[in-house]
Amino acid sequence: MQSKRAFVMLALSVLAGVAAVILAARWMGQQASGERATVLVATSDLDLGQAITAPMLRPIAWPAGAQPEGSFNDASKLEGRVVRTSIYKGEPVLEPKLAPEGTKAGLDSVIKKGHRAITVKVNEVVGVAGFLAPGSHVDLLVNIKDDRDTAISRVVLERIMVLAVAQEARRPEETKARVVNAVTLEVTPEQAEKIDLARNVGSLSLMLRNQVDTQDNATAGVTRKDLFGDAAPVVSPPVAVAVVKKPAPVRRAATPRPPAPRIPVEPTNTVELIRGIQKSSSQF
Repeated sequence: MQSKRAFVMLALSVLAGVAAVILAARWMGQQASGERATVLVATSDLDLGQAITAPMLRPIAWPAGAQPEGSFNDASKLEGRVVRTSIYKGEPVLEPKLAPEGTKAGLDSVIKKGHRAITVKVNEVVGVAGFLAPGSHVDLLVNIKDDRDTAISRVVLERIMVLAVAQEARRPEETKARVVNAVTLEVTPEQAEKIDLARNVGSLSLMLRNQVDTQDNATAGVTRKDLFGDAAPVVSPPVAVAVVKKPAPVRRAATPRPPAPRIPVEPTNTVELIRGIQKSSSQF
């Protein structure tokens, strides 16, 4: 009885295996018979302002009709084109990530139409501890005093693209932080005016943000009242300082001086003269 049950289970297992093989083979045949297209992808990371050459590209098979919009299948059409947005290894090279045809390699070639490049002086703190890199996106925070001399901190610009860090426009291969003293940003003329005014009337800070985060967050800014509430800031009482008084000097009673001796006056002779109604006296 047990041997009969084992034989039935073995037969069912064999049938299930044969069915799986037939279905897999049929699926692979359908995939192989399907039409394929070619899409060019990057063989290495391509940085901002870099000109594309043939060794930087390789073709891969792609399902026909499902190619990414703006993709290429002919390497000759990409020869000399300049990268405007970083392209990573294995990523399809798309038209929106390239500068217009005829653009020469360089930082000015990656600036979008209607935009400008402006450089902001930074330090280890303002520059997000050196983690900024070309292609990163930042928000600009300004700390100033308003017309009532009240300190206020507020985000004035969001999602600003970093074109270059110091004199480097290419994203470094290492992820190690680098402290630099200048960052070049891609902005519109109106945004450039705001940055120029903000750095002259207050202090600027940069906030690094996720590259895929495109949502803006409008804020009203923060003042000291928002930090401490309506209550006035607590002022520490003055520290009492013990004052040691010096004892008053002891005044000694003045010793009375003996009266000065009188000088005897020698007797003199006086003669009175009367002339009419006038009277005079003479001594000798």
